[in-house]
Amino acid sequence: MKNLAPTDMPTEVDIYVNSRKAASVIVVRDRAPGEIEILMMRRAERPGDFRSGAVVFPGGVLDARDREAHGHCLGWDDASASERLGLSEGGLDYWVAAARECFEEVGLLFLDPLSPSALEQAQGSWRKSMQSGEAGIADLCAALEAKIDLRHWAYFAHWLTPMGRNKRFDTRFFVTVAPPGQEAVADRGEAVELMWVTPAEALDRSAEYKLLPVTRRNLQDLAQFKSAQSVLDHARALQEVPMVLPRLATSAKGERIVHPSEYAWAEIGRLDPHGTGQAWCEITAGRVVRLSPRVMRITAPNPGVMTGPGTNAYLVGDPTLSRWTVIDPGPADPAHVQALIDAAPGSIEQILVTHTHVDHSPGAVALSQATGAPVLGRRAAHAQGQDPTFQPSQELQGGERFTLGPSTHLQVVHTPGHASNHLCYLLEEEKTLFCGDHVMQGSTVVINPPDGDMRVYLASLNELLGMELDWLAPGHGFLVAQPHAVVRALIAHRLGREAKVVTAMQAIGPASIEALVSVVYADVPVGLHPVARRSLLAHLLKLQADGRARVDAEVWALMH
Repeated sequence: MKNLAPTDMPTEVDIYVNSRKAASVIVVRDRAPGEIEILMMRRAERPGDFRSGAVVFPGGVLDARDREAHGHCLGWDDASASERLGLSEGGLDYWVAAARECFEEVGLLFLDPLSPSALEQAQGSWRKSMQSGEAGIADLCAALEAKIDLRHWAYFAHWLTPMGRNKRFDTRFFVTVAPPGQEAVADRGEAVELMWVTPAEALDRSAEYKLLPVTRRNLQDLAQFKSAQSVLDHARALQEVPMVLPRLATSAKGERIVHPSEYAWAEIGRLDPHGTGQAWCEITAGRVVRLSPRVMRITAPNPGVMTGPGTNAYLVGDPTLSRWTVIDPGPADPAHVQALIDAAPGSIEQILVTHTHVDHSPGAVALSQATGAPVLGRRAAHAQGQDPTFQPSQELQGGERFTLGPSTHLQVVHTPGHASNHLCYLLEEEKTLFCGDHVMQGSTVVINPPDGDMRVYLASLNELLGMELDWLAPGHGFLVAQPHAVVRALIAHRLGREAKVVTAMQAIGPASIEALVSVVYADVPVGLHPVARRSLLAHLLKLQADGRARVDAEVWALMH
């Protein structure tokens, strides 16, 4: 099974191409103590519109006349509104558009002052005039001698419709509290039905409500709040509001939208920058994924708790030649070995191994016998848990450099910690590090003494921060972007876990590993505690090496 193959490295694209500026407002109010409800509307049915019939928040595209209302706003001017939205100018257009759309679609009017008679007048002829485009919201403000009251509004979210959609919207979401004394009324044009619901109710009614991915995610975020004021306070406290760009991808069930929080998201953007939806968001054994002209990935059929979707093998070669290097041949599975041979566009010239755990290296024997390619790697210092069949033709130390072609070079980097013999391989031209199990996607690796060493592992992680990297190609999972940020977060996590070890030992005094693991790893399912116990021992051994802990008859205590 072969995946979409890029003919060149993906280039920078304008992610905003063909998108229309839009604004939406999330109107909240308190239903009962500790419970909020949100105003939502069902859009009219329109053929060919993916938003047809969807249950959404009030909102729509910006209008040229919205800028005319800049002088009629309370709480924000264009300079402060633009700064909050990260724009050089025109930010207030979004706030005005959201207020205008809210009035046009659901009849709520955020003006000050606003008497009952003025509200009745506005909801009569003015609402229809604005919907038809005969008048703008600035005209309404002038006629009523009032201003758009944005003093109790806050910027909440920023979403961009995936590349590849016919209709794309660059939408800013705001939150505000429902204006007292007003009743929402659907316009029966854009909004055919209104409902006040809690976020949980809206999410539970997925069979009844058509929820767009952006709406669903915003509802999930809103579900954590217990009062309307707490929503506003949260939004106001946000240091920045990142732009969220979901991506279209292919899955076994067809097209799927992938969010930035999902592991496949970064890789999809690299393989399919124009959003055709042809990149896969699932890892399947045997599928050949062309990551660049130099790199292919084939995943072994060995999924599991410790291996995720399976062990990745990589084929690396120069685009001008037909000679290929395999990194991590994986388990000794005949079908997987044959898949590697079939995937290579030319001959397999050498086999590199990151480390000799049994999910990464045993396939080297059969692959070497079938192709005649030498096996290169490093033997482990301890035999426990290692591949007994591993016999390298050349023992790598770290620092070696392989020339795979005129424009393809691999550097060998010794990164002990997870295993004493762990090696990474840097593809210089693409700043991509084939990192085996040194860095896992979405989880931490097990450090299992005696071959695993937490102190050494943290030192190896810190070494990566001095390397120029754009991508990590892990032993399990998808490509990982922003390597330095990932490594820093991993180091912080490990040191945070070490701090938990120290805190637990301070609280309960001298204790066995069995007594400590349930406290230190209380956030980990009990079924994984046997695995966690290994990393706990690694943390304790590090504290011992640092002179901060001691052990006597398998009882650990802090040094005083």
